[in-house]
Amino acid sequence: MRLKEAVRPITYLKARAADVVQDVAENGAPYVITQKGEAKAVLMGVEQYDAWKRALALMKLISMGEAEAARGETVPLEEAFARALKVIDD
Repeated sequence: MRLKEAVRPITYLKARAADVVQDVAENGAPYVITQKGEAKAVLMGVEQYDAWKRALALMKLISMGEAEAARGETVPLEEAFARALKVIDD
């Protein structure tokens, strides 16, 4: 399902909550919920949310690493991987 097809008003969600949750869980496609014609929330499956959070954490690590390298704050590769794994696991 394309995102445009998954835009639904809150009344749709109220009337079909169980169906929407099942669709999100089975197909992994998020729904954009609108209220008064404006997008207000995104409903996504737990697996997609977890993947999104992991990707966001990885992007944060990359950004932090780039800033440290620009300041000349580098560490040996083994230490860098150990630090990254610790942050990801937290």
